[in-house]
Amino acid sequence: MSLSVHNTLTRKEEDFVPLVPGEVRMYVCGVTVYDLCHIGHARSAIVFDVIRRYLAFKGYRVTFVKNFTDVDDRIIKRANAEGVSAREISERYIAEFYRDMDAIGILRGDVEPKATDHIEQMIRLIEQLVTAGVAYVVEGDVYFEISKFPAYGRLSGKNLDELLAGARVEVDERKRDPRDFALWKAAKPGEPSWPSPWGDGRPGWHIECSAMAMEYLGSTFDVHGGGEDLVFPHHECEIAQSEAATRKTFARYWVHNGFVNLGAEKMSKSLGNTLLIRELVKRHDPDALRLWLLGTHYRHPVEFSEERLNEAGRALERFSRLFREAARYAWPPGPVPDALRQFRLRFEAAMDDDFNTPQALGALFDLARALYEHVERTEEADAQQALVAGVDEVKRLGGALGLFASGVTVAGPPAEVDRLVSERSDARKRRDWRRSDELRDELQKLGWSVEDTPSGPRLTPRR
Repeated sequence: MSLSVHNTLTRKEEDFVPLVPGEVRMYVCGVTVYDLCHIGHARSAIVFDVIRRYLAFKGYRVTFVKNFTDVDDRIIKRANAEGVSAREISERYIAEFYRDMDAIGILRGDVEPKATDHIEQMIRLIEQLVTAGVAYVVEGDVYFEISKFPAYGRLSGKNLDELLAGARVEVDERKRDPRDFALWKAAKPGEPSWPSPWGDGRPGWHIECSAMAMEYLGSTFDVHGGGEDLVFPHHECEIAQSEAATRKTFARYWVHNGFVNLGAEKMSKSLGNTLLIRELVKRHDPDALRLWLLGTHYRHPVEFSEERLNEAGRALERFSRLFREAARYAWPPGPVPDALRQFRLRFEAAMDDDFNTPQALGALFDLARALYEHVERTEEADAQQALVAGVDEVKRLGGALGLFASGVTVAGPPAEVDRLVSERSDARKRRDWRRSDELRDELQKLGWSVEDTPSGPRLTPRR
């Protein structure tokens, strides 16, 4: 089965055919670095991390670009409030971004450009638009004239009249049309600025991603991703300014993830109902966070729930036990037994269907369930070999989702637990049942159950 992807631009699933066979060029809109990252950022990061990983799993050579918006009204406002430079604010929160993303296992981009390092490219692109007659200059500001781009609105499905409502544009009577958007903003007191043909100023928000995407991926590339909230106006404007300048298709597949909601409302910093990533990973295993988010299709909204996160943590214990059990045997990973190969086929079929992670996880859990049959008879060599090969397959498939890589989930019992298990085994050999029971009770207090099997003691985390 070939990979199909839901394209926001066409509103349908399409066969994924990259521009260059075997290669994928992918751009994802990153964060505006003025504050700490919350669970909404985590969802978008995990979604596109998984898409990237699965494309690599399928054998594609992926070039992944994710930007930082490091000049913005919110950055400037925070800098002025703290009495520091905008650069100091942006660099601070870029560092905090990496701390949060590393904590939840997000792969670094191949290129992670900053807007302020690409002012020259933005100016050149704006000059092209002015020369082409689709942008105009007013007292040092430059605006894109949307009436000159008839396809404006096709990504969001809005018509020009509807665009008056909800557009992130400033009211400015100097515009030819109130829906025209800023490409360049004239300098204001207390703001960072750069020289340009239209006077000192700074870029508008939308021009940043067009310039950086084309700088690293070319005029046309394969996948452009981001959160659902970026469809309009940001991505709509990106298409307009990019294609008006180059007369080429900008991105061939547009992919957007749904929101994380608290109750029935969208989570946002302005509403004060955010959940910081660094606080969540103090309470939950990062793999549990990923597992919970992947349990909902990436295009659908997900409701935040501490209990669902706790359930995801408990579900991970099934894999932890399998990994510990397989680690007891010295067999090298071999071919996956015929009876277990169906699970990879199910996993890939799910992921090939617009990255359907809920169904892919279902295949992974069913594989784990099948492997437990081998756990029950691990005194047999063939069952041991099947278990080791099956666990290797679980890790390989899970790796395509970014699971089981942190070492937290798959770690074995701590040294104190190992010591008590060894001491209990010695007590049983001496037939010192009283001491054996005492040690069992100590293990239970530490959160572990111990079961005696023909092949030795088996440890299981207590729920």
